[in-house]
Amino acid sequence: MGSKEARAIIENYVVAYNAFDVEKMVELLHKDIVFRNISNGETTTETNGIQAFKALAEQSSTMFSSRCQTITDYRVENGKAVIGIDYEGVLAVDFPNGLKSGDKLQLKGKSTFEIKEGKISLIEDYS
Repeated sequence: MGSKEARAIIENYVVAYNAFDVEKMVELLHKDIVFRNISNGETTTETNGIQAFKALAEQSSTMFSSRCQTITDYRVENGKAVIGIDYEGVLAVDFPNGLKSGDKLQLKGKSTFEIKEGKISLIEDYS
């Protein structure tokens, strides 16, 4: 698969994510999808397989009243697509760390994607 096709798949995933469209997100995933969230160098969340990813995505979608990932950079490193992300979200619930419903989160990070058999097989979110 070429870089252009991989980029289109990733961009479609981000559009579905921003729209809270879990079904569309899942359609773009390989059945053996591995997802990791890595914060300050530590893996805080990891799922293996499409059902575990879908459950996490459905749970996460209830935590925000709005959210938007904007791709700021796209490059290929060691066969993986790496995108820079500006993230903005408005919380729909209170968080244990003291953030409250209605608070706005703004983060910069990056995500790494791997494509296998025309589907996303790895997502690693770094913040």
